[in-house]
Amino acid sequence: MFTRDIPYGYEILIENLMDPTHVRYAHYGILDREGGCPMEINIDQMHKYGFTANQSYGRSKFVPPCLHISFGKSARRLSFIFMCIPVSPGNNRLIFIFGRNFAVWIDRFVPRWMYHISQNLVIDSDMYLLHIEEKKLMETGFSNWENVCFVPTKSDAKVIAFRKWLKKYSGGRIDWGNKFDESLPPTPPREQLMDRYRSHMVNCSSCNGAYKGLNAVKVVLQVFSGAAVAMVAATKQGIISVATRNTLAVAAVLCYVGSKWLFHFVHKCFNYHGYNHAFK
Repeated sequence: MFTRDIPYGYEILIENLMDPTHVRYAHYGILDREGGCPMEINIDQMHKYGFTANQSYGRSKFVPPCLHISFGKSARRLSFIFMCIPVSPGNNRLIFIFGRNFAVWIDRFVPRWMYHISQNLVIDSDMYLLHIEEKKLMETGFSNWENVCFVPTKSDAKVIAFRKWLKKYSGGRIDWGNKFDESLPPTPPREQLMDRYRSHMVNCSSCNGAYKGLNAVKVVLQVFSGAAVAMVAATKQGIISVATRNTLAVAAVLCYVGSKWLFHFVHKCFNYHGYNHAFK
């Protein structure tokens, strides 16, 4: 299971999850490197309890107000369960469960935090785009969504169905009552917008444990590097052999380089990883 606080609204997140064709563009270089292709999606009858969609690779279901499920048709089945929980205007929490009926033994050996690194990267890769999209839609009004967004293809069927459901059964938006007004929070700096530490890591026991463990290893490497340098510098010529001195010097350099690499790895994986489509 994976959770993360997302700095854009519930409607934008569900709409994004229902659009399979955006993957080849918004997540270019992570999930796919090829161009887009036609994809036909057909919607079963929509009602207040949601709708079901059929597509070439499987089926998906929207169960209002927060649940979107996708699953394959083949014997080796994958399933993706997304729970999108509104928190406040411009903020929501994503809970994601990835299931499969094959190669489950891998999970005994691969810790969850290693999966979470790639899942965070996928979310980060289009986070800024979606955050700005919500701002643009707010300027024109969510009720005018169909007049602002151009959705001409059959692959847009789920997005259109969701917007129709939202308009018919929820007035096109979330009713926050008296708790919030409908204004969106200001856009923070990019590092804060895409911050992984507060939005995911502190609430994830696996990532939190890895973060503390890797930082401890970094400190050990730094201490050993400093101790090795001090030992070489303080030891008089002849007390230890030349080979030992050279070994200590090499070990000190390797530990120092390792600690620096680990510092950047921890920061990129657990704090902030900038993503620029122009370089993909």
